[in-house]
Amino acid sequence: MAVSATVDALPPPQNWEVFERPAIMREFVRTADDGSLIADLLVHGVTCAACTWSIETTLNRMDGVISIEVNPVTTRAELRWNPDKIRLADLLRTISELNFRPMPFTDKATQDAAEQNRRVALRRLLVAGLGMMQVTSYAVAMYAGAFQGMDPEIEYFLRLISLLVATPIVFYSGAPFFQGAWRSLQTRHPGMDLPVALAIGGAWLASVWNTWTNGGEVYFDSATMFVFFLSGTRYLEAAGRYRALDLTHALAQQLPCTALRLTSDGQEEIGVMELESGDRVCVPAGVAFPADGVLCTANARIDESMLTGESLPVARQRGDSVIAGTVNTGDSAEIRVQKTGPDTVLAQIGRLVTRAGRDRPQLVELTDRIASVFVSAVIIVACLTAMVWWQLDADRVFSVVLSVLVVTCPCALALATPAAFTVATSRLARDGFLVRRAGSLQRLAGVDRIVLDKTGTLTDNNLRISSIATRSGVHESDARELAAALEAGSAHPIARAFRSSGSARTATQVITTAGGGLQGSIDGHTYRIGNLRFVGENWGTGDEFGLVTDAESRRIYLADKQGLLARFDIEENLRVGAGSMIAALKASGIEAIIASGDQPGPVAVLAAKLGEVDWQAGMLPEDKLQLVRELQAQQHKVAAVGDGINDSPVLAGADVSIAMGSGTSIAQHSADCVWLGSRLDGLENAFAIARQTMRVVRQNLAWALGYNLLAVPLAVTGNIEPWMAALGMSLSSVVVMLNALRLGRSRRQPGTATDPLPAAAATDSAMAAPTSACCTKATAQ
Repeated sequence: MAVSATVDALPPPQNWEVFERPAIMREFVRTADDGSLIADLLVHGVTCAACTWSIETTLNRMDGVISIEVNPVTTRAELRWNPDKIRLADLLRTISELNFRPMPFTDKATQDAAEQNRRVALRRLLVAGLGMMQVTSYAVAMYAGAFQGMDPEIEYFLRLISLLVATPIVFYSGAPFFQGAWRSLQTRHPGMDLPVALAIGGAWLASVWNTWTNGGEVYFDSATMFVFFLSGTRYLEAAGRYRALDLTHALAQQLPCTALRLTSDGQEEIGVMELESGDRVCVPAGVAFPADGVLCTANARIDESMLTGESLPVARQRGDSVIAGTVNTGDSAEIRVQKTGPDTVLAQIGRLVTRAGRDRPQLVELTDRIASVFVSAVIIVACLTAMVWWQLDADRVFSVVLSVLVVTCPCALALATPAAFTVATSRLARDGFLVRRAGSLQRLAGVDRIVLDKTGTLTDNNLRISSIATRSGVHESDARELAAALEAGSAHPIARAFRSSGSARTATQVITTAGGGLQGSIDGHTYRIGNLRFVGENWGTGDEFGLVTDAESRRIYLADKQGLLARFDIEENLRVGAGSMIAALKASGIEAIIASGDQPGPVAVLAAKLGEVDWQAGMLPEDKLQLVRELQAQQHKVAAVGDGINDSPVLAGADVSIAMGSGTSIAQHSADCVWLGSRLDGLENAFAIARQTMRVVRQNLAWALGYNLLAVPLAVTGNIEPWMAALGMSLSSVVVMLNALRLGRSRRQPGTATDPLPAAAATDSAMAAPTSACCTKATAQ
């Protein structure tokens, strides 16, 4: 982040002890194996690495603190302490005394604070924008008067009006920069906020003095322009954080709010947090399981896509384990609770993602590195200039020093990176590629490996029949009709592959066997369709017709009592543009790897279609994350693309991550970027724009630094007046902005998202099933 500051929208509480109440602590504090406590916090005011250094250094010195880790990007903090040695209230109070505002990381509080911060940032931006236009109009008149002549009383009046308008802009809209500068002085880590505050404050003070004395030049226009440009960046950051729900909030939405606990008196609806190990719970059809447990009913069909990424429900039998957050897609089921709350697999995935996010290589923007040295050098030069001119001509000391500070004001340097990123981000958004987090474009430009999920990412989840093999004497069209008739009333996802065929026949007495298939009567004959074990059960079906082969895709079999009639190969449709995307990425030096939780056969077939892409199958979330870690250990820059909750750890652990807009909310909120298109061939365009953006950033930085290196000697020797310095600073900023705007004039590339999908609202509502429905006894089909 090049330039940033905090927006303190809400005052800190007067009594930090309120957060030690058990009912509140249960929401954001958990107990570690060694008895220590771990709190998840959101720290307002954290804007850069210097902020995290200040918090971590101070708290790690306190007796009883085991560890504290602060993420400067998400402002999340994990605090671990010994409750026997120090209280939570004391730790929160210490953070507050550092001019940061800690708060428990809970869904409601976090969203309320984000919305409040966004509104404050918008108000600051509006004040700066309206005031800047007024002050600039007055400045144009005064600049013209300097060349053509102006009545002194009119000039003095314009100065007074400029002072009145500029003052609230500097001290209200510009307040975050002064706060950030003061904090950087406290931590002794000078960042971009320090020169920004010096420039704004110095220009305003000099202008006030010259207005009061009615002499010299005023620079109210430069001060207000600078505040407006950087306030715009501030608002975009605040708005982005408001739109982006945090991962923990999205994970929490996978669980129902209440559960139906079975007691001797019947059913009792209670909160999920009240469940305990050993409770028996009834889960209605279409509702997510509220806790990890063991299935008590005979069988159940469960959608485990949030865990494995597999689009099809799986069959579970009595005694099998079920995972909190997975969805019961069959009849109502009963489970015995084993693990609840933070001990569930869902919670473990959340912690895995959070840990992966903290382990991400620390982001240090190029402008911050340059500014840290540049700022110190400018201050030293200004001090030396003052000492020399005090000996040469004391009357010109203030004017010359002000010229040095103004001409070297890092306006262009501060705008070089955010201007290019803002324009590029807007351009990508028009193409359906949303950049959610700061620094994503810089990391995107350096990627040389991309890890892709299969189901829902490279495929579109629309199952289809790829091929049919039939017994001798059985026509393919007849087999299709029989299968379509049997599947006509089924709610199973595979049934969608047969419905497109249509059938004039009608199946009666259809019986569904969970995990097996369907049996029904058509024209007086009994047929079965499903997996090989089911269609052969009690019918003695063998492989006398050569229809059983090694599976490279999902196989569905049709049979009558005489044996197998047909074999249907079911596969997912490859998403449009997947092949061209892989080829384009390879041409630009980016190697693709497929990491899927599916079986090897389907993954191998899909990889072959894409041009013999490297692939790995049967991977759990931690396996995918380990793959990314191994690639990073080999000095590769890794991008990850996924769409499900099972992809969230790898999305958080990659150098840069991309979620599909048609995927789950949890994947999108784990990712740095979101692709809203249904095609994939526009993704390579995002990488190309990212590389172009970094070229523009380097050009802007070279111009800004070159300008300063040329202007400083002239200012130090007294050859530049303050008004000339302000004009030069403004011109350098205009050059930087015009160069950045070139990114927005590029032509739209083929394959961009002409049909962007809405955000995951539909997915969220689909997964948030009601829990108040009555639970009925599971019945065998």
